[in-house]
Amino acid sequence: MSEAPFIQAMCKATQDAWLKGWDERNGGNISLLVDDEALAPYLNQLSGKRQLALPEAMPELANRYVLVTGSGKYFRNVTLEPEVNLGLLRISDDGSHYQILWGLEGDSVPTSEISAHFLSHVSRLKASGGKNRVIMHCHATNLIALTYVVEPDSAVMTRTLWEGSTECLVVFPEGVALLPWLVPGTDAIGQATAEMMLNHQLVLWPFHGVFGSGQTLDEAFGLIDTAEKSAEVMVKVRSMGGARQSISREQFIALAERFGVTANPQALY
Repeated sequence: MSEAPFIQAMCKATQDAWLKGWDERNGGNISLLVDDEALAPYLNQLSGKRQLALPEAMPELANRYVLVTGSGKYFRNVTLEPEVNLGLLRISDDGSHYQILWGLEGDSVPTSEISAHFLSHVSRLKASGGKNRVIMHCHATNLIALTYVVEPDSAVMTRTLWEGSTECLVVFPEGVALLPWLVPGTDAIGQATAEMMLNHQLVLWPFHGVFGSGQTLDEAFGLIDTAEKSAEVMVKVRSMGGARQSISREQFIALAERFGVTANPQALY
């Protein structure tokens, strides 16, 4: 089972995130909706090992298969022991429970942010017409750093990141959503994140990390990587005394027109 392409892709994503320095200790979590076609060759290797209740019913995800990182697991160890650090789940017919079909050996359970992941999956499936299948949470260093110094406003954070790298407006034209600080692992932060995910691919948790989404693991990783690179640039700019010049509103509008994207008007101030 560990040789399945979707498990190998998850191993690569977790290893890459750890090498980036985004997932220290047991920080970070990823979930991937696995389609039936990808899973078909491995069905004979699955068994209903355990059944656990979801914090709240998710009927929109009924009968879905989800590959997820485990609670308390270290990303640096996923490649070494995927069957210990990852788990393949099947959500029940009514969306109230899930079965662990593979992985999470011993008494391991899925990430403590499972509620935020599943709620965000519901939002992104709705927003993308069923195309988005990945939710990725990590502790991207420079994005976290910016939440200490940038005005706590989504439009201001969006404009800051757009200015840090020309490609950002093209990659996430809707901008980023910045939540107030909330206790992680709670229903409140899960609900707030999912609400923002209806209109954003990126949601920042101040002083904590970022939630990103995408159609594939590569796309979600690349989205966060792009925002993090821009954040790194802006951290360096501030350390050098601040910007003396930057991309103008008119230039952002021209950029959006050239690449056929609709820029968040609130960040075009």
